[in-house]
Amino acid sequence: MRFRGTGLEGAFVIELERLEDERGWFARTFDAEVWRERGLDPANLQQSVSHNARAGTLRGMHYQEDPHGEDKLVRCARGAIYDVIVDLRPSSATYRRWFGIELTPDSGLELLVPKGFAHGFQTLEDRSDVLYGMSTPFVPGAGRGVRFDDPAFGIEWPEPPAGGLVISERDRSYPDFER
Repeated sequence: MRFRGTGLEGAFVIELERLEDERGWFARTFDAEVWRERGLDPANLQQSVSHNARAGTLRGMHYQEDPHGEDKLVRCARGAIYDVIVDLRPSSATYRRWFGIELTPDSGLELLVPKGFAHGFQTLEDRSDVLYGMSTPFVPGAGRGVRFDDPAFGIEWPEPPAGGLVISERDRSYPDFER
């Protein structure tokens, strides 16, 4: 696994190192020792999957409020997504900055989302599946979010398909960010 910076403090794109032959390829998607060597918390206590039927589905921007903050390792197992993170840590040099990257199964890329970041994505293809590994269990009462189109962040999303965005009312109606 190769770690590449994102320009946001503590967030990384992880490139899988594939072993390829005539059968296809094999790669480690997570290695606790490699994370420890980089000074990262290797806890991976919960795994989840998100299936998204239509291109243009937007989920986010979500996070868990402290003390339930979570690190996430995100990858696309089928289809394609534009994955976005926003640094919400007031003490960070990259506070309120965002980073986006396209993730596909063929790219061999994952995104490490640190505690204190909001995370979301827009599907670029029908039937896109997203896998998450989280460092802490989901706590419903700690779930929070910021609006995907909040001017405080200026996230540049891909153009929605002709049918428009598919987005939950909750994600559409978060108030303006006020920190």
